[in-house]
Amino acid sequence: MRESETAKIRKLDEATIEKNILDLKQELFNLRFQAAVGKLENTAQLGKTKKQIARMKTVLTERAKAAR
Repeated sequence: MRESETAKIRKLDEATIEKNILDLKQELFNLRFQAAVGKLENTAQLGKTKKQIARMKTVLTERAKAAR
């Protein structure tokens, strides 16, 4: 059975997740800029990137709550 995105994220450590979030935020900025100037071909990539960021933030929040 195929491993879910969230399961892959849960295997990463916090520093890696935070670095990935920063990278994805930069990518999201670039995608928004491309969309604004009309150069973005795959508009679905905007939503996918946002969801990836949300998944990573969710895993970090779960870990923070579990550590309390």
